[in-house]
Amino acid sequence: MMDELQVEKREQTGSLAARRLRRAGHVPAVLYGHGQGNENLAVPQKDVQSLLRHHSKMVQLRGAVEDTALVSDLQWDPLGIEVLHMDLIRVNLKEKVEVTVPIHSHGDAIGTHEGGMFLQNMHEVTISCPAGSIPENVGLDISGIHTGEHRTAGDLELPEGAELVTPADAVVAHVETPRGTEEEEEGEAGTEPIVIGGEQQADES
Repeated sequence: MMDELQVEKREQTGSLAARRLRRAGHVPAVLYGHGQGNENLAVPQKDVQSLLRHHSKMVQLRGAVEDTALVSDLQWDPLGIEVLHMDLIRVNLKEKVEVTVPIHSHGDAIGTHEGGMFLQNMHEVTISCPAGSIPENVGLDISGIHTGEHRTAGDLELPEGAELVTPADAVVAHVETPRGTEEEEEGEAGTEPIVIGGEQQADES
C-alpha cells in the first residue's frame, strides 16, 4: 500500500519562501516527469514523517495534484534530522524504475562458528522493477558462508520482475579470517629449518 501525500501548490520559490514554508510545517517539493511541466508543491511534515517511517518509495499525491509519483531524492539538513526538500517523479505503476533498496541479511553465517567475523560490505542495492512492485528490501542468505568466503550482489534474492542494476560481482558480505590465524599460517609457511652439519663445520675449519 502506498503512502498518501496531501499536497498544495506553492506560488513562491527560493530560499526565503522555502524557510517560511518549513516554519509553517510544510516541506517544499517539486513534481516533474512524463513530459509535463514541473509543479512546485508543499507537503505537510507529518506526511513526510509517515513516508520515512514506512520507507516508502512510491506515493499517491492527493489534493491540489492527483498523481502517482516516485520519491527520487530527499535533501536533509546538515544534521540529517529534517527533510528540507523533496523531488518527485511522475510514474505509471507498470513502468520500470531504478530504485535503491536495503539489503536484509538472514541466516547464521557458519564461518562465525569457525572463528571468523561476519562483515556486511553493502547495505543497499540498486534494482530495476515495476514502479508498483518496489520491495521494502531484498534478501541475502548468509548461512552458508564459511571463513574466507563471500557473497556478491548476484546472490541476492530478487522479487519476480526485478533486475539487478548494481554489478553482480560487487561483494555484499564476507566472513573474515581471524587476523591471528593468518599471521600464524604465514609464519609457518615462511619458516625453514636451519641445519648445522658437523661435516660442513669440519671442512670450513
